[in-house]
Amino acid sequence: MKLGAFSISLNVKDLSKSRDFYRLLGFEDMGGNMEHGYLILKNGDAIIGLFAGFIEANTLTFNPGWDQNAQNVEGDWDDVRTIQARLQEANVTLKDTCDPATEGPAHISLIDPDGNAILIDQHR
Repeated sequence: MKLGAFSISLNVKDLSKSRDFYRLLGFEDMGGNMEHGYLILKNGDAIIGLFAGFIEANTLTFNPGWDQNAQNVEGDWDDVRTIQARLQEANVTLKDTCDPATEGPAHISLIDPDGNAILIDQHR
């Protein structure tokens, strides 16, 4: 399965304080909006999303069709609906599903055996 770009999404208490901390570690602003309660930071290929209060827990995030610079992947990539079908065929329980009859942006989510949240969030 081609899951696309990877990042960790962190549920933070104070967005400014968290941004300043990760900047000390060499992360730079990549996207997001302070007024909307989230920022995306990058250091090399490492990406961290900081979310102030609107995700339930720290989450492993994958973006099908994107590279680590949030650019569209050229050529072959797996649509989130294809990923969903493969997981369902393998009897993986999904927390959130998307409509397989649609196209374009959609997401699914699941929980790994240790309780870690996984979001597969397609933007294209």
